[in-house]
Amino acid sequence: MALKPTIYKVDLNLVDMDRNNYQQCKLTLALHPSETPERMMVRLLVYGLNQDQDLVFSRGISATDEPDLWIIRPDGSVDHWIELGQASTDRIRKGISRAPEVTLYAYGSETDIWWEKNKESLQALPKLSIYRFNWDEVEQLAAMVNRNIELTLTISDGDLFLADDQHQVSLTVRQLS
Repeated sequence: MALKPTIYKVDLNLVDMDRNNYQQCKLTLALHPSETPERMMVRLLVYGLNQDQDLVFSRGISATDEPDLWIIRPDGSVDHWIELGQASTDRIRKGISRAPEVTLYAYGSETDIWWEKNKESLQALPKLSIYRFNWDEVEQLAAMVNRNIELTLTISDGDLFLADDQHQVSLTVRQLS
């Protein structure tokens, strides 16, 4: 029998001063059995960075034909394809063929090695923006994970500040390409 995902309820108070976007978002996140809590929290951060009325989480890590998040307009068109992690060029090409905008948010302890190995091929792709989270900062996010998560995400001048009633984490997102 396959393991089932763990469901998390998230109350996200989004304060995005860069985009003048202030939202109270009630979300349900599923943590796939092969997904880490850090990855789930990165998905949440990326949701906040790209918040849009049509932004949704995909079916998850096991859906090979979908990104981690995407903006699907009411007419069914994919407006923005958003990937996480150290995606392959082939995976990014799939998004480029389906959406006018593709963004990759890289994270992980070996992102520098991945970037050096894939930099040329990724930078040659059109419509692609690549950002990187600092792994030391991302690792701190696991302490904020519980079944009912109440967070405030403040975005100002490209910097992120995530807080709950017991933790505060400052994060930087650097554009690679």
